[in-house]
Amino acid sequence: MFMLQSTHMLKALTLSIGAALLTTTAYATPIQVINGKDSGEGSMRAALEAVASGKANNIIVMTKEEIEINSTLVYNGQAPISIYGSGQTIETDKNINLLSITEGADVNISGLKFEGPGGFSIENRGDLDGEAGKGIFVNVRNDQTGTLTVTLNDVEVSGVAGHGIHVSDCDIAENCGAGAGGEGGGSPASIAVNAYNVHVHDIGYGRVDGDGLRVDERNTGDIHFTAHQSRFVKVGADGVELDEGQDGSVIVNVSNVDFSNNGGYCQKDLLENLLPSPAEAEFKQGVMMASNVPVAITGSPDDKCFEREVELYKDGSVEAYEFGIDFDDGFDIDEAGNGGIQAVIYASTIRNNLDEGLDFDEEGDGSIDITIVGTDASGNTDDGFKVTEENNGNLNALISSVNSKKNHGKGITLESKDDGTVTALIENSETEGNDTGKKSGLKVKGQGVITLKGSEIKDGFKAKNAEIVQR
Repeated sequence: MFMLQSTHMLKALTLSIGAALLTTTAYATPIQVINGKDSGEGSMRAALEAVASGKANNIIVMTKEEIEINSTLVYNGQAPISIYGSGQTIETDKNINLLSITEGADVNISGLKFEGPGGFSIENRGDLDGEAGKGIFVNVRNDQTGTLTVTLNDVEVSGVAGHGIHVSDCDIAENCGAGAGGEGGGSPASIAVNAYNVHVHDIGYGRVDGDGLRVDERNTGDIHFTAHQSRFVKVGADGVELDEGQDGSVIVNVSNVDFSNNGGYCQKDLLENLLPSPAEAEFKQGVMMASNVPVAITGSPDDKCFEREVELYKDGSVEAYEFGIDFDDGFDIDEAGNGGIQAVIYASTIRNNLDEGLDFDEEGDGSIDITIVGTDASGNTDDGFKVTEENNGNLNALISSVNSKKNHGKGITLESKDDGTVTALIENSETEGNDTGKKSGLKVKGQGVITLKGSEIKDGFKAKNAEIVQR
């Protein structure tokens, strides 16, 4: 049985319920869920309908039964809603969203599990019937302003085909994409997601790009993401993905969070034999024509798992091509447009992800300010930590008491691809055994100064245009 984790958390929950009741004098009695039925009097569905009709704004789950549903639980009100459980499970054997908040309401959920049918894979896809079910879906209205707040306390999500938790301010939903490449519009509202003792696992294996927690934000709003004592693990795509595609910033505060064993929906053992040989090649000008490059792969278990990139010379001949399998990261941020990334990562774990461990990318007018303290990245298939400023913004980093070891890419990559500067202090940190072991511990690209203080870059470093100062 899912239990509250500490006396502190129990007190916090008690206080939050009490505060909610005191501040809603018009609704003296919360709606109670007294049975585990799919619908009818005393059910969760009836409670959501009652709140939407204005009869209350709090739900307390009193039943000890599991709540078994055959269709999506929907809250279609705009008023804030709070749902308090004490370890009950909302479960289904259907490929559906378990809970959908459809009209941009602030939501606070405590002490509940959301469990889908599980058993999904690239060979047993959930999206073949038109939708890959999610655990919790929150939709932002197109005309919404202010900040939509989603707060999760002692919540567990597992077994769904698509995203575990999805907050969307994007009018084309699943086709929104990422960062500058993302299409669609949205509201002027910002999004704040708070995750305390949240466990998302074994989800996202029923479709490509099914993330543990996904936030899509368009138009002028920001993304605020706070997580503490949480786990986003064994996810088919990214453990957490934050996509801010137009004007607005991404502000992150993470402590004691595990982003591990993510990104494996596109199964390598099934797909690698379908790659052309060679999978990548470079050519002198005029030697290779675009018509001779291998075509995009089709007829696989999921063709969306493959990446195909072709670079051309000015005369139209091929400079290089590359095919690959699209794996995913532990923690991924894509920010584009006017705005930047400000992130603090403390005492966290980023291990054994099938692409980068941490991959932050900022494109457009804006900079990156990142602090990483007491965090371990190891065993990731690509870089342990990768932070990229695509345009003219600056990259400022404080990296303290960090280990990045045995990643198949670089231990730490800090790069500015345009006219911005890269400034970093790396103190009391260590890299070892990354990539080839030669100049693989630290890679820096861009003008600026990187200060190494009390750090051991045992597998070496490579700096292009940057000055490395060791103290």
